[in-house]
Amino acid sequence: MKKTILTFTLSFVALAVMAQTTDDAKTMATKIADRIFQNTTYTFVNRQTGETFTNLKGVAPNPSISAQSPYNQWHYTNGVTNIAMLELGEKLGDKRFEQYVLKNMNFVFNEGNLEFYKHLFDSVYAEQGWRAVQRLSWHMIFRNKRLDDNGPMGASLIEIQKKYPNQNFLNYINSTAEHILYAEPRLKDGTIARIWPHENTIWADDAFMAISFLARMGSLTGEDKYFTDAANQILNYTKYLWDNDRQIYWHCYHSDTKEHGVAHWSRANGWIFMATADLLTLMPDKHPLKQKVIANFRMQANGLALYQGQNGLWHQILDKTDSYEETTGTAMFVFGVARGVKKGWLHPDMIYLANMGLNGLKQKITSDGDVTTVCVGTGIMPSLVFYYTRPVTKNDPMGDGPVLRALVEMIDLPRYTEIGADSQYDKIILRKK
Repeated sequence: MKKTILTFTLSFVALAVMAQTTDDAKTMATKIADRIFQNTTYTFVNRQTGETFTNLKGVAPNPSISAQSPYNQWHYTNGVTNIAMLELGEKLGDKRFEQYVLKNMNFVFNEGNLEFYKHLFDSVYAEQGWRAVQRLSWHMIFRNKRLDDNGPMGASLIEIQKKYPNQNFLNYINSTAEHILYAEPRLKDGTIARIWPHENTIWADDAFMAISFLARMGSLTGEDKYFTDAANQILNYTKYLWDNDRQIYWHCYHSDTKEHGVAHWSRANGWIFMATADLLTLMPDKHPLKQKVIANFRMQANGLALYQGQNGLWHQILDKTDSYEETTGTAMFVFGVARGVKKGWLHPDMIYLANMGLNGLKQKITSDGDVTTVCVGTGIMPSLVFYYTRPVTKNDPMGDGPVLRALVEMIDLPRYTEIGADSQYDKIILRKK
Protein backbone atom coordinates (compact mmCIF):
# COMPACT_ATOMS: atom_id res chain seq x y z
CA MET A 1 0.00 0.00 0.00
CA LYS A 2 2.79 2.44 0.96
CA LYS A 3 4.58 1.68 -2.30
CA THR A 4 1.40 2.43 -4.27
CA ILE A 5 0.91 5.73 -2.44
CA LEU A 6 4.56 6.68 -2.97
CA THR A 7 4.37 5.85 -6.68
CA PHE A 8 1.19 7.88 -7.05
CA THR A 9 2.73 10.81 -5.18
CA LEU A 10 5.86 10.81 -7.32
CA SER A 11 3.78 10.61 -10.49
CA PHE A 12 1.60 13.47 -9.30
CA VAL A 13 4.65 15.61 -8.53
CA ALA A 14 6.19 14.83 -11.93
CA LEU A 15 2.97 15.79 -13.70
CA ALA A 16 2.72 18.95 -11.61
CA VAL A 17 6.27 19.92 -12.57
CA MET A 18 5.46 19.26 -16.22
CA ALA A 19 2.32 21.39 -16.01
CA GLN A 20 4.25 24.17 -14.29
CA THR A 21 6.92 24.08 -17.00
CA THR A 22 4.26 24.24 -19.72
CA ASP A 23 2.39 27.07 -18.01
CA ASP A 24 5.59 29.03 -17.35
CA ALA A 25 6.70 28.80 -20.98
CA LYS A 26 3.27 29.80 -22.29
CA THR A 27 2.94 32.70 -19.84
CA MET A 28 6.42 34.05 -20.56
CA ALA A 29 5.96 33.76 -24.33
CA THR A 30 2.64 35.60 -24.20
CA LYS A 31 4.07 38.41 -22.07
CA ILE A 32 7.03 38.88 -24.41
CA ALA A 33 4.73 38.90 -27.44
CA ASP A 34 2.38 41.40 -25.80
CA ARG A 35 5.32 43.71 -25.09
CA ILE A 36 6.38 43.46 -28.73
CA PHE A 37 2.84 44.31 -29.86
CA GLN A 38 2.85 47.40 -27.64
CA ASN A 39 6.20 48.57 -28.98
CA THR A 40 5.48 48.13 -32.69
CA THR A 41 4.15 51.54 -33.65
CA TYR A 42 3.87 51.55 -37.48
CA THR A 43 5.01 55.16 -37.59
CA PHE A 44 7.96 57.08 -38.95
CA VAL A 45 9.70 59.93 -37.17
CA ASN A 46 11.86 62.80 -38.35
CA ARG A 47 14.77 62.58 -35.93
CA GLN A 48 15.55 66.28 -36.33
CA THR A 49 12.07 67.79 -35.92
CA GLY A 50 10.16 65.06 -34.07
CA GLU A 51 7.40 65.08 -36.71
CA THR A 52 5.73 61.68 -37.17
CA PHE A 53 4.10 60.02 -40.18
CA THR A 54 1.95 56.95 -40.65
CA ASN A 55 2.59 56.85 -44.40
CA LEU A 56 5.36 58.38 -46.50
CA LYS A 57 3.51 58.74 -49.80
CA GLY A 58 4.21 62.23 -51.12
CA VAL A 59 6.69 63.09 -48.34
CA ALA A 60 9.90 64.73 -49.56
CA PRO A 61 12.92 62.39 -49.29
CA ASN A 62 14.81 63.02 -46.07
CA PRO A 63 17.52 60.77 -44.54
CA SER A 64 16.41 61.90 -41.07
CA ILE A 65 13.07 60.10 -41.41
CA SER A 66 13.22 56.56 -40.03
CA ALA A 67 10.93 53.81 -38.82
CA GLN A 68 10.24 54.60 -35.18
CA SER A 69 10.03 51.07 -33.75
CA PRO A 70 12.91 48.59 -33.92
CA TYR A 71 10.30 45.95 -34.77
CA ASN A 72 9.50 47.80 -38.02
CA GLN A 73 13.07 47.70 -39.28
CA TRP A 74 14.19 45.42 -42.11
CA HIS A 75 16.81 43.39 -40.27
CA TYR A 76 17.67 39.72 -39.86
CA THR A 77 16.80 39.84 -36.16
CA ASN A 78 13.24 40.80 -37.03
CA GLY A 79 13.12 37.85 -39.41
CA VAL A 80 13.76 35.53 -36.45
CA THR A 81 11.17 37.37 -34.37
CA ASN A 82 8.60 37.10 -37.16
CA ILE A 83 9.21 33.35 -37.43
CA ALA A 84 8.84 33.04 -33.67
CA MET A 85 5.56 34.98 -33.69
CA LEU A 86 4.17 32.72 -36.41
CA GLU A 87 5.19 29.62 -34.44
CA LEU A 88 3.61 31.00 -31.27
CA GLY A 89 0.36 31.70 -33.07
CA GLU A 90 0.29 28.21 -34.51
CA LYS A 91 1.01 26.65 -31.12
CA LEU A 92 -1.72 28.63 -29.36
CA GLY A 93 -4.20 28.60 -32.23
CA ASP A 94 -4.31 32.41 -32.14
CA LYS A 95 -4.48 34.32 -35.44
CA ARG A 96 -3.35 37.64 -33.98
CA PHE A 97 0.29 36.57 -34.16
CA GLU A 98 0.29 35.87 -37.88
CA GLN A 99 -1.76 39.04 -38.39
CA TYR A 100 1.03 40.92 -36.61
CA VAL A 101 3.65 39.60 -39.04
CA LEU A 102 1.39 40.28 -42.02
CA LYS A 103 0.85 43.86 -40.82
CA ASN A 104 4.62 44.34 -40.52
CA MET A 105 5.19 43.14 -44.07
CA ASN A 106 2.35 45.22 -45.47
CA PHE A 107 3.81 48.25 -43.68
CA VAL A 108 7.10 47.72 -45.52
CA PHE A 109 5.66 46.79 -48.91
CA ASN A 110 3.15 49.63 -48.78
CA GLU A 111 3.56 51.52 -52.06
CA GLY A 112 4.24 54.92 -50.51
CA ASN A 113 6.62 53.71 -47.81
CA LEU A 114 8.68 51.46 -50.08
CA GLU A 115 8.95 54.08 -52.83
CA PHE A 116 10.10 56.71 -50.33
CA TYR A 117 13.02 54.61 -49.10
CA LYS A 118 13.89 53.25 -52.54
CA HIS A 119 14.25 56.78 -53.90
CA LEU A 120 16.26 57.79 -50.82
CA PHE A 121 18.51 54.73 -51.08
CA ASP A 122 19.24 55.29 -54.78
CA SER A 123 20.09 58.96 -54.36
CA VAL A 124 22.27 58.52 -51.26
CA TYR A 125 24.12 55.57 -52.80
CA ALA A 126 24.76 57.45 -56.05
CA GLU A 127 26.16 60.45 -54.20
CA GLN A 128 27.94 58.88 -51.22
CA GLY A 129 28.30 55.10 -51.70
CA TRP A 130 27.71 52.00 -49.61
CA ARG A 131 28.82 53.32 -46.26
CA ALA A 132 26.37 56.22 -46.36
CA VAL A 133 23.28 54.11 -47.07
CA GLN A 134 23.75 52.24 -43.79
CA ARG A 135 22.30 55.26 -42.01
CA LEU A 136 18.95 54.79 -43.77
CA SER A 137 16.01 52.79 -42.51
CA TRP A 138 15.31 49.71 -44.64
CA HIS A 139 18.60 50.04 -46.51
CA MET A 140 19.05 46.26 -46.28
CA ILE A 141 15.98 45.52 -48.38
CA PHE A 142 17.48 47.49 -51.29
CA ARG A 143 21.16 46.71 -50.74
CA ASN A 144 20.46 42.96 -51.09
CA LYS A 145 24.17 42.12 -50.99
CA ARG A 146 24.42 40.10 -47.77
CA LEU A 147 22.57 37.25 -46.13
CA ASP A 148 21.87 39.64 -43.26
CA ASP A 149 19.95 41.76 -45.77
CA ASN A 150 17.62 39.11 -47.09
CA GLY A 151 17.95 35.63 -45.51
CA PRO A 152 15.87 35.51 -42.31
CA MET A 153 13.52 38.30 -43.38
CA GLY A 154 12.98 36.49 -46.65
CA ALA A 155 12.39 33.27 -44.68
CA SER A 156 9.65 34.88 -42.61
CA LEU A 157 8.17 36.40 -45.77
CA ILE A 158 7.90 32.90 -47.24
CA GLU A 159 5.82 31.79 -44.25
CA ILE A 160 3.45 34.73 -44.74
CA GLN A 161 3.35 34.19 -48.49
CA LYS A 162 2.06 30.65 -47.91
CA LYS A 163 -0.94 32.04 -46.01
CA TYR A 164 -1.47 35.39 -47.74
CA PRO A 165 -0.16 35.27 -51.33
CA ASN A 166 1.12 38.62 -52.56
CA GLN A 167 2.98 39.24 -55.79
CA ASN A 168 5.25 41.84 -54.17
CA PHE A 169 6.19 39.34 -51.48
CA LEU A 170 6.87 36.67 -54.09
CA ASN A 171 9.03 38.99 -56.18
CA TYR A 172 11.24 39.68 -53.19
CA ILE A 173 11.38 35.98 -52.27
CA ASN A 174 12.47 35.07 -55.79
CA SER A 175 15.13 37.79 -55.87
CA THR A 176 16.50 36.50 -52.56
CA ALA A 177 16.65 32.96 -53.92
CA GLU A 178 18.57 34.19 -56.96
CA HIS A 179 21.02 36.07 -54.78
CA ILE A 180 21.72 33.19 -52.40
CA LEU A 181 22.09 30.61 -55.16
CA TYR A 182 24.09 32.65 -57.68
CA ALA A 183 25.52 35.85 -56.14
CA GLU A 184 26.40 35.09 -52.53
CA PRO A 185 30.19 34.58 -52.17
CA ARG A 186 31.19 30.92 -51.85
CA LEU A 187 34.30 28.78 -51.68
CA LYS A 188 35.05 26.46 -54.59
CA ASP A 189 33.23 23.61 -52.84
CA GLY A 190 30.06 25.71 -52.56
CA THR A 191 30.43 26.72 -48.93
CA ILE A 192 28.94 30.16 -48.30
CA ALA A 193 31.56 32.63 -47.06
CA ARG A 194 31.98 36.37 -46.58
CA ILE A 195 34.74 38.43 -48.12
CA TRP A 196 35.63 40.06 -44.80
CA PRO A 197 37.35 40.34 -42.32
CA HIS A 198 39.57 38.14 -44.50
CA GLU A 199 38.62 37.32 -48.05
CA ASN A 200 36.39 34.24 -47.91
CA THR A 201 35.91 33.94 -44.16
CA ILE A 202 33.32 31.39 -43.07
CA TRP A 203 31.04 32.75 -40.34
CA ALA A 204 29.01 30.28 -38.27
CA ASP A 205 26.24 32.91 -38.17
CA ASP A 206 25.65 32.48 -41.89
CA ALA A 207 24.41 28.94 -41.45
CA PHE A 208 21.15 30.37 -40.15
CA MET A 209 21.18 33.43 -42.39
CA ALA A 210 21.21 31.14 -45.44
CA ILE A 211 19.47 27.96 -44.28
CA SER A 212 16.48 29.67 -42.68
CA PHE A 213 15.64 30.81 -46.21
CA LEU A 214 16.85 27.83 -48.25
CA ALA A 215 14.86 25.30 -46.21
CA ARG A 216 11.67 27.34 -46.47
CA MET A 217 12.23 27.95 -50.19
CA GLY A 218 12.45 24.19 -50.62
CA SER A 219 9.19 23.83 -48.75
CA LEU A 220 7.54 26.57 -50.83
CA THR A 221 8.65 25.28 -54.22
CA GLY A 222 9.11 21.56 -53.60
CA GLU A 223 12.50 21.76 -55.31
CA ASP A 224 15.17 19.51 -53.81
CA LYS A 225 18.01 21.82 -54.87
CA TYR A 226 17.28 24.12 -51.94
CA PHE A 227 17.35 21.30 -49.40
CA THR A 228 20.51 19.89 -50.95
CA ASP A 229 22.29 23.24 -50.80
CA ALA A 230 21.17 23.77 -47.19
CA ALA A 231 22.31 20.29 -46.13
CA ASN A 232 25.68 20.76 -47.79
CA GLN A 233 26.11 24.05 -45.94
CA ILE A 234 25.64 22.30 -42.59
CA LEU A 235 28.03 19.50 -43.48
CA ASN A 236 30.64 21.87 -44.93
CA TYR A 237 30.42 24.30 -42.03
CA THR A 238 31.13 21.36 -39.77
CA LYS A 239 34.14 20.42 -41.89
CA TYR A 240 35.60 23.90 -41.51
CA LEU A 241 34.42 25.03 -38.07
CA TRP A 242 34.01 21.97 -35.83
CA ASP A 243 36.51 21.63 -33.00
CA ASN A 244 37.01 17.91 -32.46
CA ASP A 245 38.68 18.44 -29.10
CA ARG A 246 35.99 20.64 -27.56
CA GLN A 247 33.04 19.21 -29.54
CA ILE A 248 31.65 22.64 -30.45
CA TYR A 249 32.08 25.12 -33.30
CA TRP A 250 34.56 27.91 -33.71
CA HIS A 251 33.01 31.24 -34.66
CA CYS A 252 34.89 31.49 -37.94
CA TYR A 253 37.47 30.06 -40.33
CA HIS A 254 39.73 32.18 -42.52
CA SER A 255 40.24 30.25 -45.74
CA ASP A 256 43.19 32.39 -46.83
CA THR A 257 45.32 31.64 -43.75
CA LYS A 258 43.59 28.31 -43.01
CA GLU A 259 43.12 29.34 -39.39
CA HIS A 260 40.16 29.48 -37.04
CA GLY A 261 39.17 32.54 -35.08
CA VAL A 262 39.78 32.73 -31.35
CA ALA A 263 36.36 32.00 -29.86
CA HIS A 264 33.74 29.31 -29.46
CA TRP A 265 31.05 31.97 -29.33
CA SER A 266 27.76 30.82 -27.89
CA ARG A 267 25.40 32.47 -30.36
CA ALA A 268 27.51 31.31 -33.30
CA ASN A 269 26.92 27.73 -32.17
CA GLY A 270 23.28 28.61 -31.63
CA TRP A 271 22.84 29.88 -35.17
CA ILE A 272 24.08 26.58 -36.58
CA PHE A 273 22.02 24.48 -34.15
CA MET A 274 18.83 26.42 -34.86
CA ALA A 275 19.47 26.31 -38.60
CA THR A 276 19.93 22.54 -38.51
CA ALA A 277 16.66 22.09 -36.62
CA ASP A 278 14.83 24.27 -39.14
CA LEU A 279 16.27 22.30 -42.04
CA LEU A 280 15.39 18.92 -40.54
CA THR A 281 11.85 20.09 -39.83
CA LEU A 282 11.19 20.87 -43.49
CA MET A 283 13.51 18.43 -45.26
CA PRO A 284 11.71 15.43 -46.86
CA ASP A 285 12.46 12.13 -45.12
CA LYS A 286 13.45 10.59 -48.46
CA HIS A 287 16.15 13.19 -49.12
CA PRO A 288 19.51 11.36 -49.46
CA LEU A 289 21.31 13.73 -47.06
CA LYS A 290 18.75 13.77 -44.26
CA GLN A 291 20.29 11.01 -42.16
CA LYS A 292 23.69 12.69 -42.35
CA VAL A 293 22.16 15.94 -41.15
CA ILE A 294 20.38 14.13 -38.28
CA ALA A 295 23.68 12.56 -37.21
CA ASN A 296 25.29 15.99 -37.36
CA PHE A 297 22.49 17.48 -35.25
CA ARG A 298 22.96 14.79 -32.57
CA MET A 299 26.68 15.51 -32.53
CA GLN A 300 25.98 19.20 -31.96
CA ALA A 301 23.52 18.48 -29.14
CA ASN A 302 25.92 16.11 -27.39
CA GLY A 303 28.68 18.70 -27.58
CA LEU A 304 26.50 21.48 -26.22
CA ALA A 305 25.46 19.31 -23.29
CA LEU A 306 29.06 19.43 -22.07
CA TYR A 307 28.95 23.21 -21.53
CA GLN A 308 25.65 23.94 -19.78
CA GLY A 309 26.33 25.89 -16.59
CA GLN A 310 25.02 25.20 -13.10
CA ASN A 311 22.17 27.71 -13.57
CA GLY A 312 21.00 25.99 -16.75
CA LEU A 313 22.49 28.76 -18.87
CA TRP A 314 25.34 28.67 -21.35
CA HIS A 315 28.19 31.17 -21.28
CA GLN A 316 28.96 33.88 -23.85
CA ILE A 317 32.12 31.94 -24.72
CA LEU A 318 31.04 28.34 -24.32
CA ASP A 319 34.27 26.94 -22.92
CA LYS A 320 35.09 29.98 -20.74
CA THR A 321 33.12 29.88 -17.49
CA ASP A 322 34.47 33.31 -16.54
CA SER A 323 32.50 34.84 -19.43
CA TYR A 324 28.97 35.98 -18.68
CA GLU A 325 25.87 33.78 -18.96
CA GLU A 326 24.11 34.82 -22.15
CA THR A 327 20.45 34.61 -23.14
CA THR A 328 20.36 34.14 -26.91
CA GLY A 329 22.74 31.20 -27.11
CA THR A 330 20.88 29.50 -24.28
CA ALA A 331 17.54 30.07 -26.02
CA MET A 332 18.79 28.66 -29.31
CA PHE A 333 20.07 25.54 -27.58
CA VAL A 334 16.81 25.03 -25.67
CA PHE A 335 14.86 25.50 -28.89
CA GLY A 336 16.95 22.99 -30.81
CA VAL A 337 16.94 20.35 -28.08
CA ALA A 338 13.19 20.60 -27.49
CA ARG A 339 12.43 20.46 -31.22
CA GLY A 340 14.87 17.59 -31.66
CA VAL A 341 13.35 15.47 -28.90
CA LYS A 342 9.80 15.97 -30.15
CA LYS A 343 10.78 15.11 -33.72
CA GLY A 344 12.70 12.01 -32.62
CA TRP A 345 16.14 13.21 -33.71
CA LEU A 346 17.41 13.29 -30.12
CA HIS A 347 17.03 10.83 -27.24
CA PRO A 348 14.34 11.81 -24.71
CA ASP A 349 17.07 12.11 -22.05
CA MET A 350 17.80 15.50 -23.62
CA ILE A 351 14.53 16.77 -22.13
CA TYR A 352 16.39 17.27 -18.87
CA LEU A 353 18.86 19.56 -20.64
CA ALA A 354 16.03 21.63 -22.09
CA ASN A 355 14.22 21.87 -18.76
CA MET A 356 17.34 23.13 -17.02
CA GLY A 357 17.81 25.62 -19.85
CA LEU A 358 14.28 26.88 -19.36
CA ASN A 359 14.99 27.33 -15.66
CA GLY A 360 17.98 29.44 -16.63
CA LEU A 361 15.97 31.53 -19.09
CA LYS A 362 13.44 32.33 -16.35
CA GLN A 363 16.22 34.26 -14.63
CA LYS A 364 16.62 36.42 -17.73
CA ILE A 365 12.94 37.21 -18.37
CA THR A 366 11.16 39.65 -16.07
CA SER A 367 7.54 39.46 -14.96
CA ASP A 368 6.76 42.18 -17.53
CA GLY A 369 8.15 40.10 -20.41
CA ASP A 370 11.46 41.94 -20.64
CA VAL A 371 14.26 39.81 -22.12
CA THR A 372 17.61 40.68 -20.55
CA THR A 373 21.34 39.88 -20.94
CA VAL A 374 21.22 39.78 -24.72
CA CYS A 375 24.64 40.08 -26.35
CA VAL A 376 24.57 42.86 -28.93
CA GLY A 377 25.45 42.24 -32.57
CA THR A 378 28.91 40.71 -32.74
CA GLY A 379 31.37 40.55 -35.59
CA ILE A 380 34.73 38.79 -35.70
CA MET A 381 37.84 40.07 -33.98
CA PRO A 382 41.19 38.32 -33.34
CA SER A 383 41.01 38.57 -29.53
CA LEU A 384 38.96 36.85 -26.83
CA VAL A 385 38.71 40.20 -25.05
CA PHE A 386 36.30 41.31 -27.77
CA TYR A 387 33.89 38.48 -26.90
CA TYR A 388 34.33 38.83 -23.15
CA THR A 389 33.46 42.51 -23.25
CA ARG A 390 30.58 42.61 -25.71
CA PRO A 391 27.83 44.78 -24.20
CA VAL A 392 24.45 43.33 -23.31
CA THR A 393 21.05 44.85 -23.95
CA LYS A 394 17.41 43.99 -23.34
CA ASN A 395 14.16 43.96 -25.29
CA ASP A 396 15.90 43.75 -28.63
CA PRO A 397 14.75 41.62 -31.60
CA MET A 398 18.20 40.00 -31.34
CA GLY A 399 16.97 38.28 -28.18
CA ASP A 400 13.20 38.27 -28.53
CA GLY A 401 13.11 35.92 -31.51
CA PRO A 402 15.33 33.14 -30.14
CA VAL A 403 13.72 33.30 -26.69
CA LEU A 404 10.21 33.11 -28.12
CA ARG A 405 11.18 30.15 -30.30
CA ALA A 406 12.58 28.35 -27.26
CA LEU A 407 9.47 29.02 -25.16
CA VAL A 408 7.15 27.88 -27.94
CA GLU A 409 8.96 24.54 -28.17
CA MET A 410 8.88 24.11 -24.40
CA ILE A 411 5.09 24.56 -24.18
CA ASP A 412 4.37 20.97 -25.21
CA LEU A 413 7.67 19.24 -24.45
CA PRO A 414 7.03 15.83 -22.82
CA ARG A 415 8.14 15.46 -19.21
CA TYR A 416 11.50 13.96 -18.42
CA THR A 417 11.41 10.28 -17.44
CA GLU A 418 14.02 7.66 -16.71
CA ILE A 419 14.06 3.94 -16.01
CA GLY A 420 13.81 3.57 -12.24
CA ALA A 421 16.22 1.21 -10.51
CA ASP A 422 13.49 -0.34 -8.32
CA SER A 423 11.53 -1.50 -11.34
CA GLN A 424 14.56 -3.23 -12.85
CA TYR A 425 16.06 -5.20 -9.97
CA ASP A 426 13.90 -8.27 -10.61
CA LYS A 427 15.47 -8.60 -14.04
CA ILE A 428 18.87 -9.33 -12.46
CA ILE A 429 19.10 -13.07 -11.86
CA LEU A 430 21.95 -14.82 -10.13
CA ARG A 431 23.39 -17.40 -12.50
CA LYS A 432 24.72 -20.66 -11.14
CA LYS A 433 28.38 -21.38 -11.69
